[in-house]
Amino acid sequence: MSYREDLWAVAASQNGVVTIAEAEDAGVPAVEVRKLAARGALRSHGLGVYTHRGVPSTPLTEPAVAVALAGDGAFLHREAVFSLLGMGQFNPKRIRVGTRRRVRRALPEWVELEHRPGLPETDLIRYEGVPSTTAQRALLDLRGRMPRERWEALSREAVLYGWLTEADAESSEWADRPA
Repeated sequence: MSYREDLWAVAASQNGVVTIAEAEDAGVPAVEVRKLAARGALRSHGLGVYTHRGVPSTPLTEPAVAVALAGDGAFLHREAVFSLLGMGQFNPKRIRVGTRRRVRRALPEWVELEHRPGLPETDLIRYEGVPSTTAQRALLDLRGRMPRERWEALSREAVLYGWLTEADAESSEWADRPA
């Protein structure tokens, strides 16, 4: 297989996104990744993050790029989780990305980064291959940030789609929820 095909295999399993580190893990040297980008096979998003032009973009591609740009350990959170899952009526100008470690890199203005050092591992999951907080954690994070009726509707929708159990929703009418 060629380097282009090796990168296609990596990108196809990750919503079209491939990073330098992932390319090297697949046996493709960083210099070859840059050559393929210069030849037009890859689109550079900066910071060693690329999308493979041979893999069709989907609604998951942009969130996957945002997380990759923030680096290792980054994840979608708050509204971005529900946008990824196709729930609620969110149309954010920026994709909200969280990280438990400090990130000192310039990110595009369409990515909003928040430092979340105390977030436990149990609150993280991958939806469609994109690292995210769980739907339950995202709901808790949105509590008090949106009208109660809208938050409750989102909770019911999460149960309907199976992202939250009935028991979690009922126990989480979430005792400390402000009226």
